[in-house]
Amino acid sequence: MTFEGYFPVWDQLSENQRNRLLAALTLRTAKKGDILHRGGADCTSLFIIQSGQLRAYILSDEGRQITLYRLFDRDICLFSASCILRSIQFDITIEAQKDTVFWVIPAEIYQQIVQESTELSNYTNEIMAGRFSEVMWLMEQVMWKSLDKRLAAFLMEESSIEGGPELKITHEIIANHLGTHREVITRMLRYFQEEGLVALSRGTVKILDEARLRVL
Repeated sequence: MTFEGYFPVWDQLSENQRNRLLAALTLRTAKKGDILHRGGADCTSLFIIQSGQLRAYILSDEGRQITLYRLFDRDICLFSASCILRSIQFDITIEAQKDTVFWVIPAEIYQQIVQESTELSNYTNEIMAGRFSEVMWLMEQVMWKSLDKRLAAFLMEESSIEGGPELKITHEIIANHLGTHREVITRMLRYFQEEGLVALSRGTVKILDEARLRVL
């Protein structure tokens, strides 16, 4: 499918605006693990994902990570152009979680068209509201939910994303998603294994009892 099919308000833009977007577009690929954006000082472009998966996270002074949200096919990443979002006061890193194909829109072109198009401005605000809701949900989980519940929820989410119970994921990666230390995740996963919820092997977590994980 061409770019037009991935841009929700395409039909509501003028011919001039469409032509400017198409002229500025580039199609890029990223390998799993590539860093595409490094915080507020790196304001380059917006990303629209054709296929793959990106992860947005923040990094503490001590080097700990916590995932804010993930982006999949057809999602748009605004925070990679943080300079057009002047109220954002924290640095977000964007990483490819899988091999990803995505379109790049220069920030200045997008900003110009947002100022001209009410439809694109409204769409951008909807995206921002959705991301804000995800971050607020994350804060609620971190503040009020115990780690065993958060880990169970993460494993269920990952199983849904991957389409099966066998997750090719390391303890370090899980820790980065949940904003904790690898050793803490290892202890919790071993407890889950003792309880018959999961089976562990090198680089793999296999869900054995989905129903009990879901209850947890």
